[in-house]
Amino acid sequence: MSSTFWLTNALLETGYQYNHGVITGTKTDCFHLLISDGKISMILSSNETILDDLPQKDAKGLLVLPSFIEKHCHLDKTLLGDKWRSVTPVNSIFERLEIEKTVLPNLETTTQERAEKLLDNYLKTGVTHVRTHVDIYPEVGLKNLEEVQKALQTFEGKLSYEIVAFPQHGLLRTKAKNLVREALRQGASLVGGVDPATVDGDIEASLQEMIELAVEGNAGIDLHLHDSDHLGVFTMKRLAQLTKEAGLQGKVAISHAFGLGDITLPQLEGVAEELADARITIITSVPINRKFPPVGLLRKKGVEAAVGCDNIFDVWSPFGNGDVLERAGRLAEFSRWTDEKSLAQTLNYITGDKSPLNDNGEQVWPKVGDDASIVLVEASCSAEVIARRPTRVATMFKGKIVSGSIG
Repeated sequence: MSSTFWLTNALLETGYQYNHGVITGTKTDCFHLLISDGKISMILSSNETILDDLPQKDAKGLLVLPSFIEKHCHLDKTLLGDKWRSVTPVNSIFERLEIEKTVLPNLETTTQERAEKLLDNYLKTGVTHVRTHVDIYPEVGLKNLEEVQKALQTFEGKLSYEIVAFPQHGLLRTKAKNLVREALRQGASLVGGVDPATVDGDIEASLQEMIELAVEGNAGIDLHLHDSDHLGVFTMKRLAQLTKEAGLQGKVAISHAFGLGDITLPQLEGVAEELADARITIITSVPINRKFPPVGLLRKKGVEAAVGCDNIFDVWSPFGNGDVLERAGRLAEFSRWTDEKSLAQTLNYITGDKSPLNDNGEQVWPKVGDDASIVLVEASCSAEVIARRPTRVATMFKGKIVSGSIG
């Protein structure tokens, strides 16, 4: 396809419908979008006539939305493409880690093959950006990183990505500092960590080492924090302090952050202010078996929040299919967001705050100059997309159709 073409008859949201001041629905209309060099360079009403002879692709009234972001996955862990297996019960995270070290190297499929299978699923479900954690520990060295990079290279031009050098078995516990440092040199862009208290056994030393690596490597941080209640909260508050001291504001995320779901509302509001001040992002996989951060309240306090799938059929969980839209819908269900506006705004958690309408019902996406990374959906509006998880007909990354077809 030409790098310049018209996407015609694309359904876009233009505002909310009101009845006596109450939102009753979403207003939409059809438009023609000129796609040029990966950007949306012109937007015309479908009532206007296209005067040039550039190629055209007819969206046929499909809803056009910003493509999705998978903020938490493990491309090196998935078992997709390999034979079925359920999960072996364990008594501790350390037992699970030992099982994983045994199972993954002995599978019939390669890490690259399984990662490519998951990446293909992402494109089909509308994802064009992934943040993947890659296990770094002495027994495996940088092999997982190398295999995941090979998989990502086969999808070059189809999606963008970030790699977290993730010391799953403990940064201090496995003395993985030099391996993580080398991973950053070899293409990872974030330092990972896991439970500084219960895995590494030393909150201060673990966090300080993460910060040191991030500053040295000009990298970000994404910490897996499962520790609950005040132990987890203490860790988050200390990380917020260190983040500001190191000048890493806006480059740090905490995945899971279960402790935020365990404390009282007044306590949560105080912690949220500290997280917002440090510009720390909270990423949740919306688990069904325990409390998780109330991300709606966090966002109101200025904390960026996102949704990711995390485990997708691996030795930790037999569930998951890589459809981040399903996780967003689950978040809306758990949060009891059932009205038009709340459902529509849920889209922000998987698009990087690119919901087509803002809180005031004003159209803010798409705008001329935006990347033409979009998903075309069989739905009437964003609220329906979140509630019903409809078919994604095609996915486009920077003006290139990377899954499905149009016209």
